Amino acid sequence: MTRDESALRDEISLRQASLLDASRELAAGELSAQAFDAISTRERAAIEKAQGELDALADETAVPARRRVRRRRLLVVGIACFVVALGVLLWSSLSPRQAGNSITGSVTLGHSQEIQQLLIEAQADVADGDPATALSAYQQVLDLDATNVEALTQTGWLDFSAGSSDKNVTLVDVGVKDLREAVKLAPRQAAPRLYYAIVADATPGNEALAKKEFKIFLRLTPSRGQIAVAQPFLVKLGLKS
Repeated sequence: MTRDESALRDEISLRQASLLDASRELAAGELSAQAFDAISTRERAAIEKAQGELDALADETAVPARRRVRRRRLLVVGIACFVVALGVLLWSSLSPRQAGNSITGSVTLGHSQEIQQLLIEAQADVADGDPATALSAYQQVLDLDATNVEALTQTGWLDFSAGSSDKNVTLVDVGVKDLREAVKLAPRQAAPRLYYAIVADATPGNEALAKKEFKIFLRLTPSRGQIAVAQPFLVKLGLKS
């Protein structure tokens, strides 16, 4: 039985939510890397199948071929974003800040303290599933210090993820540019390299670049959590952790 567009979109949303929940459980230590890998594989396959049915429906309504190709290309990127889920690399235990406790604009904090507090707030927002607020905080950090590697990395990832989800090629390119800059500024930090490697793997035609970046990432003594996030991609690319 062929499902209608609404049912297919509902399934995709539910599968994406399942991936996000699994990523949070992995970050909290409530889910093993093996279990996460199994859930990731299952949900990605289901999302791709549902999207294929959506594409078939689009074909029936005579959507221009080039537009369909672009949408499908960006979907591949978007699926990878949901697998990793926004901010799953932030493994520190963070308590969500209470409403009204933001220090933005505070005159009592020094420059470096303000940056650090904004980073903490952004991490908490990501953990709470509020990427829009997190992005705002990271952008404030970059207004204070355009070379802050963590803010560049996270801003690049959030822009890339949002652009992929919204099929916005310009925003995807902005995200990739920020990630590339983060890697350039901190070539021996594992997190920017991992994000950049995942982006390369998620973009058709960049498998060789993805393998290269993952190999460098593995030489940078990544954390156990980062290895767990990378594992599905390493397996896919035939690399050993």
